Amino acid sequence: MARLFLIRHGEPEAAWGSADDDPGLSSSGRAQAEAAAQALLAEGALAAFTSPMRRCRETAASYERLAGVRAAIEPRVSEVPTPAGVSDRRTWLQQNFPWRGGAPRTWSALDEALHAWRREMLACIRAFERDTAVFTHFIAVNVIAGAALGREDTIVCKPGYASITEIEVSPGGLRLVRFGDEMQTGEVR
Repeated sequence: MARLFLIRHGEPEAAWGSADDDPGLSSSGRAQAEAAAQALLAEGALAAFTSPMRRCRETAASYERLAGVRAAIEPRVSEVPTPAGVSDRRTWLQQNFPWRGGAPRTWSALDEALHAWRREMLACIRAFERDTAVFTHFIAVNVIAGAALGREDTIVCKPGYASITEIEVSPGGLRLVRFGDEMQTGEVR
C-alpha cells in the first residue's frame, strides 16, 4: 500500500491560458509552496513527481530543496487539456468543471479525449508503489479524489493553492484519506 500526497500548485502569477500559457508562482505562491514542503517533511521519505507545468515544478522545488530529492516530471499528472476549437478556456472550464456552483457535471457528459486523459492519469496514480508527493493541478486532484470516492462528478472538492490531499493506493483501488484545505475565494488558475 502506498500513500499519495496530491499537492495543488501554489498561486500562479497569472491565469493559465492568459497571455502567459505557463506562468510561474507569485510571491504568495512561493510562500505556499514552502509551507506545503514543510508539511510534507513530516510524512517521512517520499518519492516526488510533478506536472511539467512551471507552477507545479516551482511548487515542487521547495520540497526538493528541503527533502534533498528530485521530482520526476510526469506528464500524466498535468493540466486538463483544452479541446481543439475552444477559444475561451475560462468559460469552457467553468461549464465542464463548475467549481463556483451551478449544476454539477459528470464525466459521461464530456468529450472522449478528456476520458482518455483521465484514464491515463488514473493508471499512473494506481501504479505508484511507494509513498509519493505528486505536484499537480485543481482538476487533476478532482479526477483522483473522485475516483477514490467512486464518484463521476467532475468536481468533488475545491483544493486551495498548495493544499495537500492524501490518497491511499492498494491492490483494491484508491481510497481518500483526507482532503486538503479548500479554496475559499478566487479562480481556478
